[in-house]
This record gives sequence, structure tokens and C-alpha cells, in this order.
Amino acid sequence: MTETAIHVKGLQKSFKQLHVLKGVDFEVEKGSIFALLGSNGAGKTTVVRILTTLLKQDGGTAAVNGFDVVAKPDYVRQSISLTGQFAAVDEILTGRENLIMIARLRHLANSRQITDDLLNRFGLTDAADRRVSTYSGGMRRRLDIAMSLIGNPRLIFLDEPTTGLDPEARIEVWKTVKELADNGTTVFLTTQYLEEAEQLADRIAILHEGKIIVSGTLEELKKLFPPVKVEYIEKQPTLEEIFLAIIGKQEEK
Repeated sequence: MTETAIHVKGLQKSFKQLHVLKGVDFEVEKGSIFALLGSNGAGKTTVVRILTTLLKQDGGTAAVNGFDVVAKPDYVRQSISLTGQFAAVDEILTGRENLIMIARLRHLANSRQITDDLLNRFGLTDAADRRVSTYSGGMRRRLDIAMSLIGNPRLIFLDEPTTGLDPEARIEVWKTVKELADNGTTVFLTTQYLEEAEQLADRIAILHEGKIIVSGTLEELKKLFPPVKVEYIEKQPTLEEIFLAIIGKQEEK
């Protein structure tokens, strides 16, 4: 029996007259990579902010690692980590100094050993004593994710982690995300890059007009898209084609 890392039921949120979330439901299994897709303004970041206790919902319930986000926000925060759209690193400090700073802020006794282990794990040992201002985009993002893992959170939220990165740097981050899941960390990913979800996610949900309109594995989503046949071959739809087709059907209703 699989264990649930996130359970969301009937989640609602409005900002003045704008009803952003209109009853969002989904579950995320422990140790999996879950991708939440949606157009700009669909409410992906709002969902992340509620699940990470940065924002209170207007209705519905949400539990993270078994803790209700409203009733036990401190327990939620202790068991998660959040990496936003832009790398939260100090460019004046070196990579090593950034990691040591976070370890000390978390009151961890062995901050230098933790730092050395993470530098090695994320392939940053050679650049450890350089200022972060000299790092490439991919290196900064790897450092940002490494900082997020200090304290061994059970679940990490990655809110559009490859925004603004070049293709090579994006592939670096993808490799890192896969390694996190392989090591047992649950990953909740929001992205606008459909190829990213196609490459990484165990399960995918599409958020549109305030609701989850479809959820499943990539293979399950492909079954919703009629195969395109030609005389000699059958074309398999990409996740991008599935996404656009599903969104189009919803808007026609």
C-alpha cells in the first residue's frame, strides 16, 4: 500500500473578486515526483504557497506529510523545503559559505560535514570556494536545491525550478531532481515546460480555470488523446499536444 505525502481536498482561494482555486483535489505519493501543470495565472504558485503554509486557503483541506497545513503549520515547515522560481542564494558568499550559513540557521552541529557532503553530491566541490556571482545558472540552481536539502526534508517543493535556464542547465537540474526521488525524497514540481514534466514526473495533474481537470501518469494521459495514424506509422502524442487538446476541450464547454 502506497503512503500519501500530500492530500488536498476541495481547496479554494480567492483574491478580491478573482476566484483562483475552485475546489482543487489531488494526492501525491511518498517518494514520487508529482508535476502540476497549468498556464500562467492558473494558480500553481497559489497551491504551492498554501501547501507550504505561506498562504491560508479560503476553503477545503490540505495535509502535508500527515500534518494539516492550518492546524499544524510548524510541523509542516519542519518536514518540507521550498525552492522558488529564482535561486535564493547570496552571490557575495561562496558556495560553501551559503551552505554553512543555512546549516547554522537550522542549528545543525555538523555544518561543515553536511556542507562537504552536499557539495560533493551536487558536483560543486571544485567551485565551493568561488563566489556564487561567478556561477552559471545551472550551478546556482544546483546550489539552491542543495541548500533546500539541509536538514533532510521529506518533501521538497520546486516552483518552476528551470525558469530562465538554458537547455544544458535545465538537463542538469532534471538529473538532480531524479536523484532526489531515487533517494526517497518526494518532489512536488510546478512547471510551464511540458517536456520537463514528461521527462520527470511519475504523475501529472493539469490545473485549469481553478480546478484539476485531469490527473494521471503520462501513459494514462496519452490514452485521452486519440492516436494520429498515417499510412505506415502511428504518431505518439507529446505531453504538450495532450495539454493543449485538454485545455481546448474545456474552453469549448
